[in-house]
Amino acid sequence: MDRLEQVNQLLIDKHLDALVVLSDFNRRYLSQFTGTSGALIITPEKKILLTDFRYMDQASQQATAFKVINQDGKLLDAIKSHLQDLNVENVGFEGNLVSYDTYLQLSKAPISLISVSGAIEEIREVKTEDEIQIIQKAAEIVDEAYDYILTVTKAGMTEHDVKAKLESKMLELGAEDTSFDTIVASGYRGAMPHGVASDKVIEEGDLITLDYGAYYKGYASDITRTFAVGEPDDKLKEIHQIVLDANLKAIEAAKPGMKASELDAVARDYISEKGYGDYFGHSLGHGIGLDVHEGPALSRRSDSTLKVNQCVTIEPGIYLEGLGGVRIEDDILITENGCERFTKSSKDLIIL
Repeated sequence: MDRLEQVNQLLIDKHLDALVVLSDFNRRYLSQFTGTSGALIITPEKKILLTDFRYMDQASQQATAFKVINQDGKLLDAIKSHLQDLNVENVGFEGNLVSYDTYLQLSKAPISLISVSGAIEEIREVKTEDEIQIIQKAAEIVDEAYDYILTVTKAGMTEHDVKAKLESKMLELGAEDTSFDTIVASGYRGAMPHGVASDKVIEEGDLITLDYGAYYKGYASDITRTFAVGEPDDKLKEIHQIVLDANLKAIEAAKPGMKASELDAVARDYISEKGYGDYFGHSLGHGIGLDVHEGPALSRRSDSTLKVNQCVTIEPGIYLEGLGGVRIEDDILITENGCERFTKSSKDLIIL
């Protein structure tokens, strides 16, 4: 089934007369409309996109499966008016994404609001061939950017300097934007899993962790590589090898039908066996797509099962306060027989 057919099945399964979609990612996913304002109203018979005059031409060109209507006033008022015109009763909404104030406004219509939290996001987890090709291109961009940054990074630069060069290169390679705030964590700051770039000066012997991503045609990539400027501490070399081995073991194990928690355990148990379990505090990975962090979650608490054509990250790490840290992250596609790695740049400990 295509995505709109799956929404129609959702309406049937949840006994809904209509579904209202307000979030940017879900609206884009279902309609292909890339504007920043609008709402979808979906019934078994009708597909409506409400937006304002700024986007009418754009919406008509992009959302070809929808009837595009000028909202002519406030968006929530237009939604309520159209729901009344449609004479619907049970209306689904994104309970996990809609604000309480928006919920109260919609509640003023003579309808029963029923949350379908996470339902559209679950549909989004399994990618189409077109989506896969776009994500693969986004991964190629970050790989090329990594190869480039290895040629220009040196002691005396700040983390912000590295970030600027890295992001500029991604844009040059065709990225629309970065998919999140770029992490450049050098030396002792490498112990901070989310150590976004700072004014810290890179010194000889520093390990540098780069965690960054590119948006390409609306889809995200997400990669982490750790390299050194000058000869690093032996302990840092040791944990780099452990993290790399954990990354490789998890990629080798990934396959459809596997519990996400079991895949997390492949890497986590190995790191624990090596004596660093207490220093790997985050989950193994997450899905990527329109959002850089989406389902499924690859964590020890996840009850998700991996499916063919899900795109996920594999990103084990070890973080030693006061010394530094290592994370190595790849984007992979779950396939019929295992997985395919999209990010192909070197994961070896490169010493500049």
